[in-house]
Amino acid sequence: MKHKNYRRVVTGHDANGTAIIESDQLATQMLERPNRPGVRLTNFWLTHETPAQYDGPTETCEGDFILHPPANGSVFRCVEFLPEDPEVMAKLSSEDGAAAFAEMGAGANIVQGGRHPWMHRTDSVDYGIVMNGEIWMVMDNEEDDVLLKAGDVVVQRGTNHAWANRGTEPCTIMFILIDGVTETGKGKGIPAR
Repeated sequence: MKHKNYRRVVTGHDANGTAIIESDQLATQMLERPNRPGVRLTNFWLTHETPAQYDGPTETCEGDFILHPPANGSVFRCVEFLPEDPEVMAKLSSEDGAAAFAEMGAGANIVQGGRHPWMHRTDSVDYGIVMNGEIWMVMDNEEDDVLLKAGDVVVQRGTNHAWANRGTEPCTIMFILIDGVTETGKGKGIPAR
């Protein structure tokens, strides 16, 4: 099974204010890691402020690939999950998850001793749309785990979670992550358990 390459079209304005296509090419900021087999992340757009500047640079996905959205900003990305190999997963721990997430600047976001090696939490509000396939959203308690299928949406609000493709087909989720706080003016996140 192979990952997909995504065409990304970016609009803008010419000097006269006429709507134009500024960029039409394959998205180039991708991350695949040997220590997180079967997963590819592709960034399409990042904003660095709210409200977002809509007539700024044509390319925002430059530099290191970071899990979190920029401070006061957002990231639009796709994550493709190939089916997990149960034998490989049985050998992994949260230490393996921390090493994989460290490559995205988020090693401290792994939940040590979590129910899944990739159990993590981000200080963001994440909108996810399952485009194809199906995937389990693993929560702190097994009774809260939920199977998401194509067309389902999830609003992930800074909670511990992991994604587990236990099926036989790839699963693709489109995400928009927005930088967040626990309460307005109260700082970032809640302590990991």
